Amino acid sequence: MAETAHTVRTTERPDAVEQTRKVTPPPAHRRRKRRRAAWADGHTRTVVSPLELKSRWGTRIYWAVLAGVLTVFTLVFLFPLYWMATSAMKSSDEIAQVPPTLWPENPDFSVFTDAWELFDIGTLLKNTLFYAIGAWLFALAVDVTAAYALSKLRPLFGNVILGAMLATLMIPPIVVMIPAYITATDVPIFGWHLLNSPWAIWFPVAANGFNIFLLKRFFDSIPDEILEAAEIDGVPPWRVLVSIILPISRPILGVVSIFTIVMVFKDFLWPLLVLPDSEKMTISVGLSQTAGAVPQNQVMAGLVIASIPMIIVFFFFQRSIMAGLTAGSLKG
Repeated sequence: MAETAHTVRTTERPDAVEQTRKVTPPPAHRRRKRRRAAWADGHTRTVVSPLELKSRWGTRIYWAVLAGVLTVFTLVFLFPLYWMATSAMKSSDEIAQVPPTLWPENPDFSVFTDAWELFDIGTLLKNTLFYAIGAWLFALAVDVTAAYALSKLRPLFGNVILGAMLATLMIPPIVVMIPAYITATDVPIFGWHLLNSPWAIWFPVAANGFNIFLLKRFFDSIPDEILEAAEIDGVPPWRVLVSIILPISRPILGVVSIFTIVMVFKDFLWPLLVLPDSEKMTISVGLSQTAGAVPQNQVMAGLVIASIPMIIVFFFFQRSIMAGLTAGSLKG
């Protein structure tokens, strides 16, 4: 039997004459279903088929849903910042008003200068910046060398060491808070007293298993042929790290740097424990210590000022953050 789209020829006997009969084509909805199935065989299947998505109403619904979801999530994330900024310009009575107002009736911008002087934000920002820069330098020195050793030097039991570092990420920070504080008050063997010392901030920040993992993953993507060529030329390992690895690794180094600086700026509980001296407090601790004795609008103004440095860092380095997180994900 020989079949075509519209005709079928059948032969009953060898000497019989071929007879041709018409075949009724399938309905239109069946043809569309077959085309969709044939198209879907070579593409990823989704909840909404690509053909329906490309239709006029499908495109409109898609963009409407996307715009709605983005708007909702944007409002959810930005509304606390908006509320903080507008509450700073309200009076104390207006803040306690029910129902609350979305915009201050008589905005008062002088509250920001009052909060700057009242909280001594200049000193707090200077202290925090000093701790952040020191933690950044110390963290890069420790994390980069550790990741380079685990990735390229491949020491004995390197995988075990890396697994132990990653296991520390599974432990809640509050669990190790008391042992870490006891260690800071009297460091074993050395007998150092680290309270009211920047080293109490720098040591815990440098020992970061997540940063080491990020750096190691990026170093793994660097071809070994480059290092082997340098080794043939007699270049020592430390020179390979400084002259070859670090220049290539600027995207991931930027990400680790930003994470470290933001960690120091936003941390509260640990600086509260190890920096009790009011002259050495970070900005998060300094604001909390005075918040109970000042009006609420000035507290909000102090929080707005404290948020500005990190917002500036994000806007300047957001591309570096995204590029660094995806860098090294593909090896080739």
